[in-house]
Amino acid sequence: VYRGSVKDFPGFDASQDAEALYNAMKGFGSDKEAILDLITSRSNKQRVEVCQAYKSLYGKDLIADLKYELTGKFERLIVSLMRPPAYSDAKEIKDAIAGIGTDEKCLIEILASRTNQEIHDLVAAYKDAYERDLEADVVGDTSGHFKKMLVVLLQGTREEDDVVSEDLVEQDAKDLLEAGELKWGTDEAQFIYILGRRSKQHLRLVFDEYLKISGKPIERSIRAELSGDFEKLMLAVVKCVRSTAEYFAERLYKAMKGLGTRDNTLIRIMVSRSEIDMLDIREVFRTKYEKSLYNMIKEDTSGEYKKALLKLCGGDDDAAGEFFPEAAQVAYRMWELSAVVKVELRGTVQPTGSFNDDGDAQVLRKAMKGLGTDEGAIIEVLTQRSNAQRQQILKAYKAHYGRDLMADLKSELSGSLAKLILGLMLTPAQYDANQLRKAVEGAGTDESVLIEIMATRNNQEIAAINEAYQEAYHKRLEDDLSSDTSGHFKRILVSLALGNRDEGPENLTQAHEDAKKLADVSSNDSSDSLETRFLSILCTRSYPHLRRVFQEFIKMTNHDVEHAIRKRMSGDVRDAFVAIVRSVKNKPAFFADKLYKSMKGAGTDERTLTRIMVSRSEIDLFNIRGEFMDLFDKSLHRMIEKDTSGDYRKALLALCGGED
Repeated sequence: VYRGSVKDFPGFDASQDAEALYNAMKGFGSDKEAILDLITSRSNKQRVEVCQAYKSLYGKDLIADLKYELTGKFERLIVSLMRPPAYSDAKEIKDAIAGIGTDEKCLIEILASRTNQEIHDLVAAYKDAYERDLEADVVGDTSGHFKKMLVVLLQGTREEDDVVSEDLVEQDAKDLLEAGELKWGTDEAQFIYILGRRSKQHLRLVFDEYLKISGKPIERSIRAELSGDFEKLMLAVVKCVRSTAEYFAERLYKAMKGLGTRDNTLIRIMVSRSEIDMLDIREVFRTKYEKSLYNMIKEDTSGEYKKALLKLCGGDDDAAGEFFPEAAQVAYRMWELSAVVKVELRGTVQPTGSFNDDGDAQVLRKAMKGLGTDEGAIIEVLTQRSNAQRQQILKAYKAHYGRDLMADLKSELSGSLAKLILGLMLTPAQYDANQLRKAVEGAGTDESVLIEIMATRNNQEIAAINEAYQEAYHKRLEDDLSSDTSGHFKRILVSLALGNRDEGPENLTQAHEDAKKLADVSSNDSSDSLETRFLSILCTRSYPHLRRVFQEFIKMTNHDVEHAIRKRMSGDVRDAFVAIVRSVKNKPAFFADKLYKSMKGAGTDERTLTRIMVSRSEIDLFNIRGEFMDLFDKSLHRMIEKDTSGDYRKALLALCGGED
């Protein structure tokens, strides 16, 4: 099936086109609209024929004339469309290594993503156009392991058979693990050999196996073990193996997001993929970034340049909100993996070995006595103790001084630091109860807090929260939630507050039924609304069972369940269901996303930042750090460092633990 966006023009006549272009450029000024319309609606093969016809008819070089008539980005785009793909690639690489400095990103993108045949064509085109040897030029311009891997890719000898030997898959996964994580220092040659030679089909299975035996995706190990351009190249190779379309969708997104647009990247990808997989890229883009590629180009570019890019893009996926098979398959694999991976959850705060509650109490008292407060000492003690140990310190403090440590801390500390330290002193259930209480009390309700806590806590945690809430506020949590929210949102919270989720394994027959119930929008039984059907399944079934339900859902609808929720619901109800789905899929990633959003952009949402760092510090903050790195290419540690200050920052970093 052809997945490009640009097709052969029916009734094509090269001489006629050549004439039309000649007339568009004749005289004073040029008819850019006519040029762009004609060139973007012909296939590359046809454009090459137009170049030849132009030369026969006028004895002139069409590319040279276009360069003379057009300017800027628009010129780069149009001229790029006129060259055969291999010559386009050759020109990009020539530009990337000519002159001072090298554009490594361009080298990486082209060499990591092309097929064997495309690489062979590129090498030949380079030789033909520049009378130089591509490999020699690349070797002269790069160094180290980065150079070695580029040379391997330039051979264009990746295995192409789909027959996969399971033994070899296991062996490769083991070899990669032993070459990196289990070794002092890293055996880069092993990474180069396996990632440079094996077929894509084979490597996908190797990555799955790697995740199973190491508990982490191969990308995370590459980030930890390799560095610099070599690391970037290897990550690009892994991404292209997983899904070339997703790799390009991500490159396009990064080229346009934030300030300024990386036009070279945008042009190179839009031109080079327009006749290969633009439809797949569009679809992954739409799923991953919740907006269409078409709209993003429209917002980010202007003039004829914009018009030409939009023609290459082909269509606007927001218009139909449609979802294609490829993206559904990617989503399906993800659920499949989330079900088999046994991830060990780890906090960043462990009980301290040589614990002496009375000694700690004395250090704290000394830090608060007299004039001024020694915040450093307080942070040092309390962030390095487990919650159970902090509870003992509370008792020891009272026994030793007849004073209430909480009250002393409250009067000595202020601002965000006070909130964080006092949060650490409460038991996890008391802290959650306290955060829920703040979210419902007073004018207005903070629904996002209610969702974050209620959608992610397990039965035991919910039971403990109910008890802590009753004890602290002499009211039932369920009553407060009920009186403060309404409609389907209220019903979701009330159901979750029961802490009555099933805890058994999956039941296949039931999962099929459940998926049918969720998928069946136009059910005859209109007494049960869509929201009610979702509630009765998402709030009561066990996590392993829901994973299976969501897989079945994709099989039936070609949509990921999250996509369906976003399309069919809105507001708090949508957010609550999405939070449950994400929590089932990968809870640490859900929190990583919330942490990132609390810090990105202007201003920091310190309440969310504090709440997640405190409440996850002994459960899965270590895993959250790993997911943060995978999702945002930044370490959580660095982002906190950049985004907060003073003692508050010191305390957060102590909870965060190491740099990733």
